[in-house]
Amino acid sequence: MAHFLSDTDFERFKSLIYDASGITFSMTNRSILESRLKERLREKKILQIGDYHTLLLQDKEEFKTLLDSVTTNLTRFFRNQPHFDTLINYVLPEIIKIKKAKNETKVRIWSAGCSTGEEPYSLAMTLKDKLPHPLIPEIVASDISLKSLMVGKAGFYPDNRLAGLPDTYLKRFFERKNNGYQVKEELMRMIRFDYHNLKHDSGLRDVDIMFCRNVLIYFDEAAQKAVIDRFWDAMSPHSFLFIGHSESLFGMKTKFEFLKTDWACLYQKNI
Repeated sequence: MAHFLSDTDFERFKSLIYDASGITFSMTNRSILESRLKERLREKKILQIGDYHTLLLQDKEEFKTLLDSVTTNLTRFFRNQPHFDTLINYVLPEIIKIKKAKNETKVRIWSAGCSTGEEPYSLAMTLKDKLPHPLIPEIVASDISLKSLMVGKAGFYPDNRLAGLPDTYLKRFFERKNNGYQVKEELMRMIRFDYHNLKHDSGLRDVDIMFCRNVLIYFDEAAQKAVIDRFWDAMSPHSFLFIGHSESLFGMKTKFEFLKTDWACLYQKNI
């Protein structure tokens, strides 16, 4: 089958995207990059692929739009329930003990690669429900897709996006609106949505709970290692890292410790 991109062009765009974001394209997912490039050329009314490459070098906003389009934003509320069971039954009791011993009240959570916001809102509902006074959760939700962040920030979800959300939470934290539901203000206030490219330091520090699920799969080994090292720097001395159930730090030279609980596996920073 003939490709839309020549092998040379594929390498050029692949390198450009990798250098900017750490996102990797191989022969197996080449078709995703090709279809997204076709869409952008159509949208910009550009006929030659070389002209689009030149545009990307000159136009930062268009480059952001392309990066936005090549990341697949598959998510839902309470995706991978065993992670939330682990959070409730293991991680939060540990965090509560640590905060009490240090006489601290803030619990910092980072949802990296948050897509359209279902994950950070799921975290916010869980923490609102399970975190005792006087502990206060602060959630930062970041993504490389501005379009996805805008959906999360708006907090409106059509009916078909509410799958997996318990009825009790739906009644408590959402209001019926048009053909969907609007997240209530009390929950929206708990989350700061922020554009962030994981290739760079976020500037966040002392993060207690880190969710970065199904994001590392976009990176090659070198970029994965760099991202994980930056997470280590961002996290507090006793903190917890959740990655996707199909992802692993196995074989990677990292300071995180593997942790197996009765519900799911995760990683911890313990120094």
